[in-house]
Amino acid sequence: MSLALATLLYEWRRYTAAMVALAFSGLLILAQIGMFTGLVRGITATIDRSRADIMVLGPKSDSLINSGPGSGVPMRVRPQLYMHPEVVEVAPLMGNGAMWANVPEPGKKRKTDFVQIWTVDPRPGSVSLPTDYSEQTRRALLEPMAIAVDKSSLKKLGVGLNDSATINGKTVKVRALLEGYASMDQTSVVMSNDSYRLLGLSRRGSDNAPMLVRIKDPARADGVRDKLNAGAKGAYRAFTRQELSKANEAAILKEQIIGVFLTFSVVLGFLIGIGITSQTLRGAILASIKEFASLRALGVSLSSLSLIVMELSFWVGVAGLGVTAVLTLGVYLLANNSGLPMGFPLPWLVGVTIMLLAIAMASGLLALGILKKSQPADLLR
Repeated sequence: MSLALATLLYEWRRYTAAMVALAFSGLLILAQIGMFTGLVRGITATIDRSRADIMVLGPKSDSLINSGPGSGVPMRVRPQLYMHPEVVEVAPLMGNGAMWANVPEPGKKRKTDFVQIWTVDPRPGSVSLPTDYSEQTRRALLEPMAIAVDKSSLKKLGVGLNDSATINGKTVKVRALLEGYASMDQTSVVMSNDSYRLLGLSRRGSDNAPMLVRIKDPARADGVRDKLNAGAKGAYRAFTRQELSKANEAAILKEQIIGVFLTFSVVLGFLIGIGITSQTLRGAILASIKEFASLRALGVSLSSLSLIVMELSFWVGVAGLGVTAVLTLGVYLLANNSGLPMGFPLPWLVGVTIMLLAIAMASGLLALGILKKSQPADLLR
């Protein structure tokens, strides 16, 4: 075991403030990343958990986020997709915003909200039916004007299971409850394609919607996507489901207001981390100045002592990363228990890891000046 690591383990209390500062710097960034990524996953959960291998969007769409009407393709594209020999099922993903109002009990206030409608085909094994829907949920959605909502949305919508409500003035009933479909932004409501049409949100023959495509062999999704795009002739753009999921996450993180929040968090986290960590390391080294003076008296060079301090800074950074992981896991479990989805993209995890280690090493560099005070003559005082 190296001297630096042994020092950290033996005198860990002196370095606790540095570890905590690093941990909260990382948590400040990761919590926001998790929240924004979870926002996207909550919105697109119905798509991400469908049986589709490929998604077909409008020709100029890079994702489903903020694409507007341009994210869909005309229904006439559907037969064209079936011409590929690997394609076995194509279904539209219809959706729209609508005004929600509950039917309150006597004496209670009515709750209204603007909700996002998503549709599924409740036939057994259909391409748009999410894989985690129970058989009970599937059967419930077969009923005309039946809807499903996430459990976490019940209080916001002011309803319970089997309660009635109105969407755009037409009566619907909550026949199923979902888990893992919570949205921190706009509440999602799921219904069948037929119920969606009964609401008057879509007209037959003029629908414009993204297409869910299932193929014979999911392992060949990349190749089928490329062939579909090659024959699109500007009519559409195909994505694999995993590719679209990453594009959706990237799109929300590129939003201007979110970019401002994340930039502010990174700068603030860096300043807080390096400020507290460097001062903590300086204080810890100053408290051990006689030990360093003893090493110099034994012939250890100043450069060797500097390496010890830098290694110590590195181990403080590693310990800070460990605390960050524990705190982030706690926030994730707390959010999950509350029905709020969170996600942590790997590039951001790697970036935060590098940032925290850089803060620790930079703090070590700032603390090296204290070593000049470790003169052997100090031992005679």
